[in-house]
Amino acid sequence: MATIKEGDTVKVHYTGTIADGTVFDSSREREPLEVTLGEGKLIPGFEKAVVGMNVGDTSKVTIPSEEAYGEKREDMVIDVDRGQIPPDIKPEVGQQLQIQQKDGGAIPVVITEITDETVQLDANHPLAGQELTFEIEVVEVVG
Repeated sequence: MATIKEGDTVKVHYTGTIADGTVFDSSREREPLEVTLGEGKLIPGFEKAVVGMNVGDTSKVTIPSEEAYGEKREDMVIDVDRGQIPPDIKPEVGQQLQIQQKDGGAIPVVITEITDETVQLDANHPLAGQELTFEIEVVEVVG
């Protein structure tokens, strides 16, 4: 049985939790995740955890924030004038919106604070700044 290395395409089942044990994502109720290691489509710590495993192996790994979604960055939190929020949107803390960029791309943001004059938008990934724990099971090496 070959040990998994970067460049291999693998199928894995996983369950991801944050420090308090809350599950933020799991593949257990759906098809396993299929990914080619080294393409940068997964957080770095997850890829590192799979490299060296074999089909049938299970592992529980804790990934520090810098190898997951990074540290929370204050420069990705902005206050915008309430007048810039479209009139059909009633802002609420926790609400997810998208900001249109000049190039046509969209950035997902979450409303984190509302005052009479401003709405605070946070473009950090919701899991930024958090240590993540994954239970990983290697199901198959595809290629």
